[in-house]
Amino acid sequence: QVQLVESGGGLVQAGGSLRLSCAASGRTFSRYAVGWFRQAPGKEREFVAAIKWSGGGTVYTDSVKGRFTISRDNAKNTVYLQMNGLKPEDTAVYYCAAPNSPYYTGSNPTEYAYWGQGTQVTVSS
Repeated sequence: QVQLVESGGGLVQAGGSLRLSCAASGRTFSRYAVGWFRQAPGKEREFVAAIKWSGGGTVYTDSVKGRFTISRDNAKNTVYLQMNGLKPEDTAVYYCAAPNSPYYTGSNPTEYAYWGQGTQVTVSS
């Protein structure tokens, strides 16, 4: 069982930066890949990035490549999403999630069993 809690969201101007954190409880967290998703009002939940349990493999959706960086510190049971060069279209509630299969780093939200409550990111123009 894994419990996830996101933090670090807020209001930022376009071009600014935020770092989201996903704190996990559960002794097996370090064995799981972790993904970040986002959902804007009226839109479907969208994959943003994922990272393998070892931190050695990362995946990004095209719209955030070169701007966002996912990382993890297993000693702290925390996964981060560093977001630079933020744009108004990045505005959404951001969720971290752990998959059914610990090694899954894909973009299908139905493959993720554990979800945090979300943190709001708002980017003003």
